[in-house]
Amino acid sequence: MSEKSELKAGDEAPTFSLSDETGATVSLSDFKGQKVIVYFYPAASTPGCTTEACDFRDSLNPLAAAGYQVLGISKDELPALVKFKQEEHLNFPLLSDPGLETHKAWGVWGEKQLYGKPVTGTLRSTFVVDESGKIQLALYNVKATGHVAMLRKKIGLD
Repeated sequence: MSEKSELKAGDEAPTFSLSDETGATVSLSDFKGQKVIVYFYPAASTPGCTTEACDFRDSLNPLAAAGYQVLGISKDELPALVKFKQEEHLNFPLLSDPGLETHKAWGVWGEKQLYGKPVTGTLRSTFVVDESGKIQLALYNVKATGHVAMLRKKIGLD
């Protein structure tokens, strides 16, 4: 079970201020008046997370043209984020939440199945936050492959 109940459309998006891969602080409030896609992934440079990040990278131009900013959040420390961003040529901020406060506030830290065994970890999840800071779309336990294409359909880009 996750530490906090799942967010749903219409909920106020929990605020955060986290360090990006450059060490700069990025806050959700920085994007007030803009649409933001906030996605949580388990670990930088792992196969599924790389697939998902590269899908966001490859979709960034149409997402940006439609007014969306993308933010990726994991529990990874900054050196891992720097390496991941450089190796995969990622073109959006990667944020570090090693203390898991943001994970828990968004309901994405909890029990999941890993190779058939229950483990506690990051639930791969994506949220669309509207211009007023409200959750427009909350997708929990998404699959890495094909997820961005599905998201684009849900927000009317494909």
